[in-house]
Order: sequence, then structure tokens, then C-alpha cells
Amino acid sequence: MNGAKWKARYLSLFASRKKALGVIIAWLLITIILGAIAPSAKPLTVNGGEGHVQNAVPSAKAQEQLAKHFPSGNGLTALLVFYRDQPLGPGDEAALLKVSQWLESKEAPAAIPGVAPYAKLSEAERHRQASKDGTTTLLSISLSPNLDSDTIDETLKLVRNKVEAIMTSAETESLSKSQSQSQSQSQSGAMQFAITGPAGIAADTIELFRNADVVLMLATVVILLVLLLVIYRSPLLAILPLLIAGVAYAITDKLIGLGAHWGWFTVEKQALSIMMILLFAVVTDYCLFVYGRFREAVCEGIETQSRYAAMSRTMRSVAEPIMFSGSTVMVAMLALLAAVFRPYHSFAAVFAVTVIVMLLAGLTLVPAVFVVAGGRLLKRGMASRTALEKPEIHAESASYAKNASFAKRPPIWSRIANFVVRRPALAAIPMLLILALGAVGTAGIRYSFNLLQSFPSDTSSRIGYEQLERSYPPGRLAPVEAILVASEPMADGGAEGQAITRLSKLLSEQAGLAVGDKLNHGTGAVDNENIGGNGSFEAASNRLAFRQQLLMEGSPYAQKSLNTIERLRANGPKLIAESGLDTSRYTLYFAGQTALQTDVRAMNTQDTFVLIVLITALLAVMLAWQARSARLALLMLGTILLSYAGTLGLTWLVLHFGFGFEAISYRIPVYAFVFLVALGVDYNIMLVSRIREEAEQMPWAKAVQRGLAQTGGVISSAGLLLAATFGVLATQPLQELYLFGIIMAVGVLIDTFLVRGMLLPALLLLLGGRSRNRGMPYWGESTGKERIGQKNLP
Repeated sequence: MNGAKWKARYLSLFASRKKALGVIIAWLLITIILGAIAPSAKPLTVNGGEGHVQNAVPSAKAQEQLAKHFPSGNGLTALLVFYRDQPLGPGDEAALLKVSQWLESKEAPAAIPGVAPYAKLSEAERHRQASKDGTTTLLSISLSPNLDSDTIDETLKLVRNKVEAIMTSAETESLSKSQSQSQSQSQSGAMQFAITGPAGIAADTIELFRNADVVLMLATVVILLVLLLVIYRSPLLAILPLLIAGVAYAITDKLIGLGAHWGWFTVEKQALSIMMILLFAVVTDYCLFVYGRFREAVCEGIETQSRYAAMSRTMRSVAEPIMFSGSTVMVAMLALLAAVFRPYHSFAAVFAVTVIVMLLAGLTLVPAVFVVAGGRLLKRGMASRTALEKPEIHAESASYAKNASFAKRPPIWSRIANFVVRRPALAAIPMLLILALGAVGTAGIRYSFNLLQSFPSDTSSRIGYEQLERSYPPGRLAPVEAILVASEPMADGGAEGQAITRLSKLLSEQAGLAVGDKLNHGTGAVDNENIGGNGSFEAASNRLAFRQQLLMEGSPYAQKSLNTIERLRANGPKLIAESGLDTSRYTLYFAGQTALQTDVRAMNTQDTFVLIVLITALLAVMLAWQARSARLALLMLGTILLSYAGTLGLTWLVLHFGFGFEAISYRIPVYAFVFLVALGVDYNIMLVSRIREEAEQMPWAKAVQRGLAQTGGVISSAGLLLAATFGVLATQPLQELYLFGIIMAVGVLIDTFLVRGMLLPALLLLLGGRSRNRGMPYWGESTGKERIGQKNLP
């Protein structure tokens, strides 16, 4: 079947009430069936971590060697941090002993197989574990391996409740023994408690997102409803887009749930939040685009066609732009499959499913609902309600003439269009300068690789981390494990042992490192006879590997510490050779959070470059195909990229100098690029498609003027809704998400009102030129022969 027949069949879906209802019923049946057989996506979300999709990074290889040669049988570690403003007293130590004894007893949760033996240490050893100022100490517990997030959360809740009960009891006992209760309280106050470490972070993540999706959904629906009511002053027009988006969301949620259930892909918690925002925003935009053209078609054909014919005519013009805009978003999302960083890679499948459902809804469900509800939907533009009783002929044209507001665009966009066409240089140059200034500002952006900095300040894991940071040397927060692996077991006796000792000393003397502490855990400590001297390497039981703890001078997540790991990796073979070991037999690895974040930085840098180049190239091809002009495609893409860079730089300047942000998450530039560029293409396509459509019947300058005036109201309304919807991410608990939402909201507003509203139309006029073969702009397909300029103006 050729393209014309497919197009005719597609348009026939809206040719009668019966067929349009059939489309609606089909969507509802799919929703009901999936609701009955498919799981929801939310219970299947995971925290995929910050690794490589194939674990092909040095830190992952080091972790494999650590697990192979020094197996612990434990999973994530939780650090129980106890602190107060003044040094801990005897009553506090008594409470700590009770906590330690409970953790080591059979009454402790079964998911805690490993506990640091605090209660078995001597008093002097316990004091050495406290901070230098005596205000802070900690207990370390290990959870069972391979626990799911909910089990981790429940286990730590049990620990928290028990510890708080013990602390309350100890505080009460201490006060009762005190001669002066007020004096006891004033001296030191109550001991505080927080849980941090990898397990604490995982549990807090669960708690943060437990109700976040509900808040996000409610906030999204409310803000869209309010804005639609303000913009269109029609309850029905405000409710219909939300109902359509709700149906699309229900189907998307179940499809993603099926994919996760069958193991086709993983679903990140953050991906679901952004997915919901994207779906509601874009489906609402499609509703506005379809409704705007439908209303025009009804007005223009009021005497000769039914509203069903008007919808067929509408989709004949709108379907292609919607198809291409949805396809460009799809391409951008699928490009994430080229990323090696796991969080980026895992987003691809979730958003691909979302875009497919959005696109199908925009092409079928949206027009079907609007044409069925057309009578009531359009009654504000009719002269009387009686004219709606016969849907085949809505009203007489004379009736429409009395209601001029129905047929006209908002006056503001007519004025803007006139200004842009008469003064294109004045419209373009200030916009270019502002965006160029913002683009330059991107060079000063600072990025954070510390996940806890994105948590709210009152989160237990962040409180505990910051307390440890204040009380202990920074490097103790996340020690680095140096693992020396041999190809064959080390022989007993002198030479090799002494070389390993020299290597330990060389490592400890490297710039950026503090003095390492000998590990107290492991499966076989190396005695001094076997390695010679006082080496701090510890041997594995198979004598094929040795490990040593290294501490960073500064924060383990600081850029300087990441640079130190890079330097240690590069100098590894050299250090082995200098120590006297054979480089062909020994290999040095580095594991731990600092090593992991070093790889994250490298993966993020690589993926940022690859995704920007790949998405830009793919969108350029698609825009050239859709616009039938390579030059027009490059112009549109250029304004989109400039809008992105300008937005990122300007928002950073405001966040840094206006609100005191020292850094933003390293992921934000990639997320913002993918969504701002992909969604910015939508508005480009809608505007340029309308201009090219008008250019078939009038001179280019007049077409630009009319196209901007006709689409300005719809695009600005859609952009306002999209910006507000992304702004709802400010309700989310993670700093990464709400900063992403702010940047997206600002970017969409800049793109909608400044770039699409003024810059692009002005550049279309300034750079239009003239075809050698035809008297028209090289990116228009107008039949007009006039040159672009003042002669084309009315």
C-alpha cells in the first residue's frame, strides 16, 4: 500500500463520530487490559549505581580483585555516627556499649551479619576510635549481600528505633543520677545519632522518593489545570488534555513495568519522575497544537464542511510536524544507548517507550477526543448554542464575523511579528549577544561528584557524613584500597617482601595522600618476617594479592582527589618497578569511592562529547529531511544549540552569584542538553512548518509574519505549560532534580519567547537570500517571486 493510501486511511479515522469513538475506545481498552495484566513501574525501580554498562572501568576491575582475593561475605556498610557538641561522657559510652552488644546479639536484625566489635575493645582502643576532640565516634555494621532497597530501609529503621530507645533510656538514667539536671543538660546536651555510609544513603534514597511521585503527580496536574484555565478560560479544554495525558501515562507506566519485569531494561527512580513530567508536558503541547489548527479549520470551512472534515484537514497539516517532532525526541532518547555511563544508558529505554506512546496519542487519541468533543469545545467561538445542534454545519459565517476574537491570534503576537519583519536586525542582535554571553559563562561551571550534596540538609546520611567530615580527617570518610595482585604466589622470605614494603612506603609518600592506616580486617595479615620491615600491606590467604588503605588529604570527592587517583593509576607500573618488583608479575589496582568517582568523571566527559555530537548530527539530518533544506536545518539547529548553551551559562551565573551554589551535579548538562534540544526542535518544526505552508501562497516576508502571528500564541502557551511542568521538579527532594527542573524551565521560556518568538524568524529574514533558479528564499517553497524585504510587507 503506497503512502497516499496510508495517509487517506489515517485521515479517515476522524471522518465520522463513529470512527473517532472507535479510536477512543481502543485506547481505553488497551489501558484496561494493561492495567489488569501488567505491573506498575514504580515497585520495580532500582538504584542502578554510577558504573559502566559493562563494568569496563579500572575501579570495577579493582573491586573484582578485592572481592576475589579478600572475600568478606558482606554487602553494603552502614556507619552509625554518635556525636554531641561537647566531648562524649561516661553515660554516652555506656549507651554505645549497649548498642554494640545488641547489634552482636541474636536480637539484632537477621540482615546484619557483620558488626565492628566495639564492645570487645579495651577502653583505650575505644577512645582511639573517637575523634580527636572527643565529640564523635562511630560503629560500623555490614548488611547481607544482595539485599533489595526496601529490605535495607526496613533493616535500618529497626536499628534506628532500637538505638534511639537505648539512647533515651541512657539519657534518662544519666539525668536521674545527676545532682543537677539543668547543669547536666547545659554542659553537653543530648547525644545525637545519624546513619550514613552506602547503606544509609540507599535507605534515605528510598525514603526521599517514597511519596515524591505522588507529590509530583498532584503538583503537575494542578499547575497544568490552573494554567489551561487561565489561558483558555474553558474548563473542558483544561480537563481534556489532562485526561488524555492520564491515559497515555497509565499505558506508559504499565509498558515500562512489563519491560522491567521481563528484564529487558532497568528503571531508575529519577527516570520515572522525569518521564512523567515529559509525558504530561508534551501531550498537553500536542493538544494545544491540534486544537489551535482545528479551531482555524472550523472557522475557515464553516459553511462547507463538518467538524469531522475540519479535523481531517487539521491533521493533514499537523500530523507531519507532530510525527517529526516526536521522532526527533525519540532519536535523542535512543542516542542515550551510545552512553557508557549506566544512568544515561538506562534512561534510553524508559524514554523511548514514553515517546512512542506520546507520539501515538498525539496522532490518534488527541484528534479523536477533540473532534468528538468539538461541539462543546468550540461553543465559546460560536454566535449561539443553537448553531451547535447540527454538528455537520456548525454556524453561519456571518455569525463568526460577529465574534472576531475567535478567528484572530492574540494581538501581542501580531505586534511582535510586525516588529520582527520590519526590524529583523534589531530583533536578532540583542538576542544573539545575550545568548553568546551565557554560552561563555558555561566555562566557569563547577561540577560536584558527591551524591550526598544533592540530598536535603536534614537527611540522616548527609548529617552523619558532614559530622564525620568535621570531626575526622577528610580521607577517612572514603578510604582508597590499593590492591597489589601477583600472577603467582609470593615466595616466603626476604627480597620480595622487602620490595612490597618499599612499594607501601612509596605509595604513602605520593602527593595528595595522607598517611595510610593499617587495615584491621582481612583474611591473613602479613607478618613482618614475610615482607620485611613495617610494611602496611596485608596479604590474602592465597598470597596472590596484597592490600593497603590509603587516605586522601582532602575530601575524597573533590576534583583534586580524583586527579590524585588518575596520577596513581598512571604511575602504578613505575612505582612497582621502583620498589624492585617485576612489573610483568605484579599489577596495582585502586578501589573505593574516590576511584569510582574518578571513573564517573571520565565516563561523563566521554558521554557528554559523544551525545552532543551524535544527537546534533542525527537531528541535523532529520531537520534537513523535514525542512527539505540543509541550510534551514543548520539554522534551526544552530539556534537550538545556542539557546541550550546560553541557558546553561546564564542559569549557572544566577545560581552561583545570586544564590551561592558552589557546584551543580555533573549530570545536569547532559540531561539538559538531551531534553532542551529535543523539545526545542518541536517548536522549530511547528513554526517553520507553518511558515513554509504560508509561503506556498504568499511572499516569504509575509509568510514569516503570518506564520509567527498564527503560531505565536499556541507555541508560547505550550512553552509556558512545558516550563511550568518542569518547574514542578522543584518539589523533588534531590538537589540534582530540582536544579535540572529550574534549568529546564528557564531554557524552555528562553527558547519559546526569545529564540522561537524573535531570533529564528529574524534570522529567516536576514539570511533568507534568494535561490538562483527561483525568485524565493532557499529554504522556502513559495511560489512568490518577490525578494525578501520591505516590498513584501503589506
